[in-house]
Amino acid sequence: MSVNLNALKQYKNVDLRATAETASPHKLIEMLIDGGLGAMAKAKGAIERGNIEERTLHVNKAVQIVMGLRDSLDHEKGGEVSGNLDSLYEYMTRTLMLANRENDGERVQEVMNLMLEIKQGWVGMPEDVKQGKVAAENA
Repeated sequence: MSVNLNALKQYKNVDLRATAETASPHKLIEMLIDGGLGAMAKAKGAIERGNIEERTLHVNKAVQIVMGLRDSLDHEKGGEVSGNLDSLYEYMTRTLMLANRENDGERVQEVMNLMLEIKQGWVGMPEDVKQGKVAAENA
């Protein structure tokens, strides 16, 4: 059975890599958001089960993803929105680290709720904006 699980994990990793290699920048951010949400959900589950090692692993992964999202911000083109997201991502990182230190599932849930709001806005973005056409036309 474990061999099948390992094969499934490898398949998922190959599939994820293939998707990432062909994805648009907008899709890559969406994938990061989903990955962050998944890591936070796993961290919250680990907190509920009392599994400290697993909690730490998944909180750290979520923090890395949030930091990656923060690093991807384009402050020149993003203006005020970019600045607001930068502050929000910084808050999310601090809150996740505190959640890890204090074994606090409610704080993880708070960050998940914030990430879900970001995802909703990101996914709801008009297609021309997703493809960068508006920015190119306004330049």
